[in-house]
Amino acid sequence: MCLILLSLQQHAEHPLVLAANRDEFYRRPSQTAHFWDESPQVLGGRDLEQGGTWLGISRHGRIAAVTNIRAPSSNNTSAKSRGKLTRDFLTGEETPPQYYKKIQPGLDLYNGFNLIFGDAANLYYLSSDDGELVRLEAGLYGLSNAGLDTPWPKVQEAKQALQHLLQPAPDVPGIVAMLGDRRRATDQQLPNTGVGLEWERILSSRFINTSDYGTRATTVLSITRHGSVHFYEQGFLASGSPDDVQEYRFNIKTQ
Repeated sequence: MCLILLSLQQHAEHPLVLAANRDEFYRRPSQTAHFWDESPQVLGGRDLEQGGTWLGISRHGRIAAVTNIRAPSSNNTSAKSRGKLTRDFLTGEETPPQYYKKIQPGLDLYNGFNLIFGDAANLYYLSSDDGELVRLEAGLYGLSNAGLDTPWPKVQEAKQALQHLLQPAPDVPGIVAMLGDRRRATDQQLPNTGVGLEWERILSSRFINTSDYGTRATTVLSITRHGSVHFYEQGFLASGSPDDVQEYRFNIKTQ
């Protein structure tokens, strides 16, 4: 997943709104969002290659999402799958600090990642770059393939656009359309993450579509102050055309 937008305590009726694009190679097998057979309390897509997920929520309100940190020179081909970090939190019962304590000794077993996890009341951010656990305060956040709120054009512009799509209520079709923006940044705005100029250009848009890699799903997750969840996922084909929609509504179960 390469772009996550998060509105936390910015709307009176919807204290959490999370919108995300998942970018991946088309050849990597995956399943669209569903409640998992072996963990029926968990809703999310599945990576069929390693069994993890890029984004999910449980019926008890546990939330987890992950992006990679783009650093090709330091990638380890034998590293553990980052999707297992989200999967294990969603299927577990630890509080975020407890989960962090469990995984902290093994962070170097993964390639670079950003992890958002917790629930609507207590959401945390962890970057493998510094290994520090940060509780997120009320605010509007953007995350791509660098640290939280790194000022890449697509992160800054998407945050601003999301802010206008939250009132009077989260505009789910509008958010999906906003994340479908294929405009690229100018060369002067591009970061240098080690992938070469042409790939920096390709990856600078919110929605990505190449012959073998691109945006495969856009997800909008919102939770009301009463605990009502709306999960909406728009899938995309390798052509960049819309595919099936997965939509779920449920109420969070109190422990």
